[in-house]
Amino acid sequence: MKCEYDDGFKVNYSGSLSIRKGNDVDLYVKENFIPSTVKSGLEAAAVHNSCSELRQAAYGVTDAIHGAWYQKKS
Repeated sequence: MKCEYDDGFKVNYSGSLSIRKGNDVDLYVKENFIPSTVKSGLEAAAVHNSCSELRQAAYGVTDAIHGAWYQKKS
């Protein structure tokens, strides 16, 4: 499923996920590396064919990746 939004944000989900926004963001996440907590949201968006749901789920992936960068190591 591909969605393009008025602000230049583009999301493509087909198991793996591609997120782009102009020249500033170009993110590709293989299916096996998408957290299960947000993968269900991506799959639901695809089933519903809903670009608004897909955008929210894509934000969930970027939030999870961002959080992983800042986790304290034990």
